[in-house]
Amino acid sequence: MKIDKLNLDGKKSSIEVLDKIFSAKINHKLISNVLYKTNANYKGRHAKTKQQNEVSGPTSKIYAQKGTGNARHASRKAPIFVGGGVAHGPKGQLSYKKRKLNKSEKKQSIASLISEKIKNNRLLIFSDFSNEIKKTKEMSLILKKFEILNCLIILDKSSKEKVEKSLRNIPNVKVTDINHFSAFDIIKYKKIVFTETSIKELEKRFA
Repeated sequence: MKIDKLNLDGKKSSIEVLDKIFSAKINHKLISNVLYKTNANYKGRHAKTKQQNEVSGPTSKIYAQKGTGNARHASRKAPIFVGGGVAHGPKGQLSYKKRKLNKSEKKQSIASLISEKIKNNRLLIFSDFSNEIKKTKEMSLILKKFEILNCLIILDKSSKEKVEKSLRNIPNVKVTDINHFSAFDIIKYKKIVFTETSIKELEKRFA
């Protein structure tokens, strides 16, 4: 299929793109599953308490088994005592099963989301940035001109080197490359911006 490509002057031309990425079947069930796994893996599990066998201290009985009039206890490390272990407490990463995402799921979810962005007119492709843009103010004007104030910008290496600094301090804008974005990023931002070369790099990943 063909979609529009823009330059910074606003002039349009067309670019041929792969149907399996930009005109894919939108699979909301798959997207939901991928987002669930991605979000769960980001969280991590850091809370951890010591169980009785992990508390340091002597293991000898605190007093005789019989004849004291007190309840029978073996060690002060028992959960019943202050400073003892915690029964059934969180165990940190050991108790957390990481949810695996296979490559096919990732690719299909990204293709579904990109296709949905195109359907809703929320995807733009620009010609590669040939000139360096250093000033944030200059880049802000370009983004306002094309109404891309909340966006994920996926650039090729050359373009990223030329414009990344000017985009750093602009709110609601994330700059990345083909190897460092996820389905979560695509959903988070209203629009996606590609360059002509980053589109080709994306297609190589899906080949």
